[in-house]
Amino acid sequence: MIPFTNYYGMQFNPFDKEIPSRDAFMTMDMEQVKGRLEHLKAHPGIGLFTAAPGQGKTFSLRCFADSLNPNLVKFYYICLSTVSTTEFYRQLCVTLGLEVSYKKTVMFQRIQDYLYSMSMNKNIHCMICLDEAQYLNADIFKDLKMLCNFCMDSKNCFSLLLLGQPVLNSLMMRQPNEALRQRISVSYNFNGLTEAEAIRYISNRMELVGVSPRIFDDSAMITAYGSCNASLRQLNLILTKALTIGAQNNKQNIDSDIVLAAVNDIALI
Repeated sequence: MIPFTNYYGMQFNPFDKEIPSRDAFMTMDMEQVKGRLEHLKAHPGIGLFTAAPGQGKTFSLRCFADSLNPNLVKFYYICLSTVSTTEFYRQLCVTLGLEVSYKKTVMFQRIQDYLYSMSMNKNIHCMICLDEAQYLNADIFKDLKMLCNFCMDSKNCFSLLLLGQPVLNSLMMRQPNEALRQRISVSYNFNGLTEAEAIRYISNRMELVGVSPRIFDDSAMITAYGSCNASLRQLNLILTKALTIGAQNNKQNIDSDIVLAAVNDIALI
């Protein structure tokens, strides 16, 4: 079976998640997140970013991280959030390159000392991202507030980025998390892909791999968008499957029938 990339003369799969950030298609959501992250880069604080699965919050963060000057900003990413408080501290110590201890208080102090030194002595801004933060337990949320407290709460020595699904917003509204919520300086909830963006995205991706955007006709693009629930990840799955089916059936163009067949195949997986 000939791969669809060869069949359609593509340099690579234009809808693959491994496409480098320099080739990213900037949606309105991504632009909004970028602006807020740039603010945090200049003004350390806490950022809260939420989105439904597949809307691109983690990819938006990766694009931002790839643009940073490592001599000025150190970016740390943690995605395992279903852990105990002590395990969280161990994980954070390992991520920061610090020695792990069996005592939470010792690790807390090491982390704070490191972040303070990086900020005040080396003039390096540390940005720590906790992805899937909706799974963090209540005790970790309490400790995050204390972890951000430097010099009797008079200085911000690093930026904390909390990423998660929309339920994270509800968690932040709970009374025990009030002190942490008050420290959030920027926030954004993704709206999801619009139909106009989806059409531009498909055309842009096809041009990226050196083929005509007209491989997908208008009805195919509209059908694909209507089946993706405003999720960029889901849209990519549908389009990749549609191209696979098209190549298997020697179709030079993708129409709505092929897209619907792709949606059906994905639903059965």
